[in-house]
Amino acid sequence: MERFEAIVVGGGLAGAAAAYRMAKAGVKVLLVERGSYGGAKNMTGGRIYTHSLEALIPNFRETAPLERKVTKERISILEGGKATTVEYEATPAKPEDESYVVLRSVFDKWLVDQAAAAGAVVVNRIQVDELLKEGDTVVGIRCGKDTMLADVVVLADGVNSLLAERAGLRAPVTAAEVAVGAKEVYTFNKGVLEERLGLDGNDGLAWLCMGDITHGLMGGGFLYTNKNSLSLGVVVGLEHIGEADATIEDMMNEFMSYGPIARLLKGGKLVERSGHMVPEAGYKAVTTLSGNGFIIVGDAAGFCINMGYTVRGMDFAIASGMYAGDAIIKAKKLQDFSAGALRYYDILIEDSFIGKDLKTYRHFPEFLNNPRIFQKYPSMVNGIMEDVFTVNGNGAKPLVPKLLKRATGVGLVNLAMDALKGGRAL
Repeated sequence: MERFEAIVVGGGLAGAAAAYRMAKAGVKVLLVERGSYGGAKNMTGGRIYTHSLEALIPNFRETAPLERKVTKERISILEGGKATTVEYEATPAKPEDESYVVLRSVFDKWLVDQAAAAGAVVVNRIQVDELLKEGDTVVGIRCGKDTMLADVVVLADGVNSLLAERAGLRAPVTAAEVAVGAKEVYTFNKGVLEERLGLDGNDGLAWLCMGDITHGLMGGGFLYTNKNSLSLGVVVGLEHIGEADATIEDMMNEFMSYGPIARLLKGGKLVERSGHMVPEAGYKAVTTLSGNGFIIVGDAAGFCINMGYTVRGMDFAIASGMYAGDAIIKAKKLQDFSAGALRYYDILIEDSFIGKDLKTYRHFPEFLNNPRIFQKYPSMVNGIMEDVFTVNGNGAKPLVPKLLKRATGVGLVNLAMDALKGGRAL
């Protein structure tokens, strides 16, 4: 039986980053992916903040399959067919400030290929059934009738890490900790996106929306521009999904029917439809990160932040994979893969932007889990904009009374309480 120094389960960004980091340092590493290739089953995101990729592969821009650099940010508040939109446009000042739109199935495969080129053994179409343990120590994996042994196993198998749960390494994921996302990709003739969105060359747009499309549930819509296609979808918290009067499919159709979105999609060809769970609880969902013979990375560890105006997970995934690799490289030098030695990974996470950002915004998921944000406030904001811009010859009315009238729809006390909670969360 062949033995590896490290086995990585999952060929997403976190797993590929870990395998690449270790292979570059001469660690004998095996990456196991259940899809036909790395990224075959990945559909989340669409936008990657490249600071962590810059640290992992400084020259990534030369070969990475990047779609467009994000130079436009849009946020829209939707309600009753109306939309209030804020847009910001600027070229990132420094390379580490950049973000790009990517197609996960293409980008993840590229990163796995980098790991293979560095020396990692990559095996696709393998379903890992369970972790092998001796006492409380993970010593390998079982795939059907086959077993493979290793000094350490890196779990990069996604948000619903059944391997970790079955092995008793972490508690089962609850509905309050995750959201469900639906995503579609539409292709267009060359030049259409540039014309409709006012884009130049390789410039791209990241567009987030919130409002009545989620029927009072925490969540919203997203849209990202690829070279000649659009990735768009809806993400909704899973905790109260059964209480909604609409399905995810209904919410997706409502999102696509809004005027600005519908006009943009006109003439597009649907080429992909998929669904996925994503971690939403942030810092409070992060529990066990390492132990005797194992490390947990990426979505499996709960590394994600949804701020409403930006969603981050891919930069966390790459960085956590890199830190896992560093911890294992150090453990190899010590020939010690115990919980005490691998705790170095936990320390790296805590001291990095991952731990600091998750902790900074630890109260934000709780703040967003407020029905008023998705039921009352969109109506208030669009009502205010309607009052401001409507001129009909019936005589102008003072603006302040109009604002107060719209605010009473939410409740002045509720406004004050939510403002206070939002300020604390931020």
